Amino acid sequence: MPASLSHIAHFDLDSFFVSVEIRNNPTLKGKPVLVGGYDRGVVAACSYEARAFGIHSAMPMKKALQLCPHAIVTNHSRDQYSKYSAWVTDLIADRVPAFEKASIDEFYVDLTGMDRFFGISQFAREIRETVIRETGLPMSGGLSTARFISKMATNEAKPNGFLEIEPGKEKEFLWPLGVEKINGVGKQTELELKNWGIRTIAELAATPIEFLKKILGQQGESLWQKAQGIGSATVYTDWEQKSISHENTFSEDHRDDEYLHQQLVRLTEKTAYALRQEEKLTGCVTVKIRYSNFDTVSKQESIPYTALDDTLLAHVKKLFTEAREPGRPIRLLGVRFSHLIPFTLQMSLFENQPGKLKLYQAVDGLKDRYGSRSLTKAANLSDPPSQEE
Repeated sequence: MPASLSHIAHFDLDSFFVSVEIRNNPTLKGKPVLVGGYDRGVVAACSYEARAFGIHSAMPMKKALQLCPHAIVTNHSRDQYSKYSAWVTDLIADRVPAFEKASIDEFYVDLTGMDRFFGISQFAREIRETVIRETGLPMSGGLSTARFISKMATNEAKPNGFLEIEPGKEKEFLWPLGVEKINGVGKQTELELKNWGIRTIAELAATPIEFLKKILGQQGESLWQKAQGIGSATVYTDWEQKSISHENTFSEDHRDDEYLHQQLVRLTEKTAYALRQEEKLTGCVTVKIRYSNFDTVSKQESIPYTALDDTLLAHVKKLFTEAREPGRPIRLLGVRFSHLIPFTLQMSLFENQPGKLKLYQAVDGLKDRYGSRSLTKAANLSDPPSQEE
């Protein structure tokens, strides 16, 4: 019996940050809108009307306003982006057996085998339509036999469209497109290929694989396979279950507030460092407390996606205060970050405090070079021994 074809859907919320701003302030619709920091900040996202002026993400805000002086700069709804992302996530999770949240605004859905119960094409379209209807946010989608093709189909369907690439028609879709349309082909690779006269995916497919490996290394083999319509259908469903955590088991029980808060700072700092090393953002914080009699309690909270120490520490301290029974001696504290998503360019830009983000990244670099204890907050300088996990 022949193996079942893979069916992978890809969904992307169009200009997500901008779309949330417009949803909350409809007067912005149809106008050139820039989302990001003011003055010396950068553009985290821009509307399609702003893109018509040559503006793009990561552009300095000053330059963007030179290109379009009448553009509207806003970040009014910044604190609500995670809420809308979670809303869309829930809508998708309620309707499909397996999905991957690839970023705050991007999803892969494995619909393989569902043709026995539903019309897959119609089902994928209904998912998109449901999200748009329920949230009021525009979302584009693609459907094919491989995740990279579905993502490319989504990109071709933008804005706010849906494109299905039927099995057997992968090359028909891919080959007329420029090589820069392939996911992962950056400017340098694009220029290298075009210098050799390889401008379209059809020309890439016709190029000997050994030659591509010679000029691009292993990436050449991967690009050749994609040009043939060959790609992974894997959807990584464990994105939400993954977490990063650290715990301290104290050499003696403690009930002193100052000491316990020192430990929370230390644990948060260490776990946030690990988070950035994994290039992740967290959307959920958990604090664990174990008392001297081994009673264990934990409290968690969903938060706006972040990787900044001070933001995370505020939530950690709040959860600790809410979960703790004052006066009871504590033998262990733990901090865990879960609901992880990739640290996307837009999110790093939109921390709204680029200087602070750069500071943390500089500190991380020093820790990489000189060790994790080379730099630490003053609150941790007098730590007594403990057992860390």
